[in-house]
Amino acid sequence: MSRVALQAEKMNHHPEWFNVYNKIQITLTTHDCGGLSKRDIKMAKFIDKIALSM
Repeated sequence: MSRVALQAEKMNHHPEWFNVYNKIQITLTTHDCGGLSKRDIKMAKFIDKIALSM
């Protein structure tokens, strides 16, 4: 979560997430465009990369 939070801060992105015990649910959306943006996709790729490294 910390790594994702630091990346989100760098990207000025504000994902919505819930952390319960050992599970994290992250919702990526850009309200300005009413859905997904290139920034959401970039953030998702970053999160996938971290998840695969664990």
